[in-house]
Amino acid sequence: MTNEKITIDDFIKIDLRVGKILDAEVVEDSRKMLKLNIDLGEEKRIIYAGIKKSYSPDELVDKSVIVIANLMPREMKFGTSDGMMLATQNNGEIILLRPEKNVPPGAKVS
Repeated sequence: MTNEKITIDDFIKIDLRVGKILDAEVVEDSRKMLKLNIDLGEEKRIIYAGIKKSYSPDELVDKSVIVIANLMPREMKFGTSDGMMLATQNNGEIILLRPEKNVPPGAKVS
């Protein structure tokens, strides 16, 4: 845990959105990466996530997740990842953070 505090102005810069996973696939030549096609309402994004040990592609399709929508794209050896999903870990298992109820893709998280 970091002790560094941020201001509300710093926090407001983060654009958290609900995304719906349209499809997911295993990334060849990777032990932990999945390639996810995510609907963010007005646009679709490709996000690469190191969640393969905790999730199969089939169990992710049609699930809603929380995405950092204004993160700079990151070039990876598999392609460009255009966002990041929020997750936590419990005893090494990755757990995606998800809305408790149905929310349309693109809804702002505040």
